[in-house]
Amino acid sequence: MTRCLLELISLLAISAGTSPCDAFVTASRPAAATGVKAPILASASADEGAVVVAAAAVDDKADDDADPEISSLLRPAYEIEPIPLRIGHGFDIHRMVPYSEAKQPIVVGGVIIDHVDQKWTDKEGAYTGVPGSTYETQLGVLAHSDGDVIYHSLVDAIFGALTLPDIGQVFQDTDPRWRGCDSSRFMEHAYDVMTYHGYRIGNVDVTLILERPKVAGFKPRMKENIVRLLRTTNGRVNIKARTHERLDSVGELRSLSCHVVVTLEKVVGDDA
Repeated sequence: MTRCLLELISLLAISAGTSPCDAFVTASRPAAATGVKAPILASASADEGAVVVAAAAVDDKADDDADPEISSLLRPAYEIEPIPLRIGHGFDIHRMVPYSEAKQPIVVGGVIIDHVDQKWTDKEGAYTGVPGSTYETQLGVLAHSDGDVIYHSLVDAIFGALTLPDIGQVFQDTDPRWRGCDSSRFMEHAYDVMTYHGYRIGNVDVTLILERPKVAGFKPRMKENIVRLLRTTNGRVNIKARTHERLDSVGELRSLSCHVVVTLEKVVGDDA
């Protein structure tokens, strides 16, 4: 039933000229960690900026109605043990190409990175006719969703800390629902999964790696977005950025990447 509903929503969204990522409606939030478990499906309304979560109690009927793939991914057969502190690491990398090819801007930490034309290395010679030559252009990120390397790495780090599958299994890049999707939806989803399992953010340490464009002026807004989406505080989130010293694809402006380390604290007692 759930899969049929999702397919119907996707078809309606496509016919209306909108992204299926924006077409879902909120069913309910997942139950607390101490209550009944629930499979979670994430997306959101772009107008409301709210994550979309479909939840169902774990009984025979819910298992029949729930999307089996999503349900099994988020309800592992083993116990996610309630240890006081968990550590997760996430990594992501995406190609940067001329904006005319990417058809979307560079978005990092939920912020569009405005920039002047950059000296991009045309490795294949597709734009200049000379492989390895420099081509001055506006850049974009080539990705199935919006290609936000900070958000994707953060989601992976949270999932990893909880011993859950990676973001590519939960939000597959072959699924049309996530094409062009605002990655804040994935962050909201990760927050819901984290709280469902009874954890909160301990701290977040981000290392963004890109040669150009420079992002120092954008970092405060990136941090603000992370703090808001993960319902945490400024003293628990750090963002660092560095170049790749002109080495490899990152140094040639053909890619950008990110590492994230997170700690998760078990919520106990009055804090639960």
